[in-house]
Amino acid sequence: MSTRKSPHILNTSSNLLGFCLIVMTSIKISKTGGATVIDDITGVAAMLLVVSCLLSFLSIRSRDEVRSEKMERIADIVFLTALICIALTITLVSFNLLV
Repeated sequence: MSTRKSPHILNTSSNLLGFCLIVMTSIKISKTGGATVIDDITGVAAMLLVVSCLLSFLSIRSRDEVRSEKMERIADIVFLTALICIALTITLVSFNLLV
């Protein structure tokens, strides 16, 4: 029997979604000129995290074990893709690559 990852994905995705929204809000407030790439990447990450949250939730609620595992696997892949986007954003901000 495999360990259920959906509750962990749901919890972490929702927390990281809040992080992305804070980053996007700070960029909008500061009106940074070169931040459009960071804003775009963060927006993509936020959308991926929303999809990951939704799939994780549906996986938890599903009564069909096969469907639940499939949604959990997809949520896991989408979550990993969002993490890569967030890492890219952090790299761009940390090393001032857009200045």
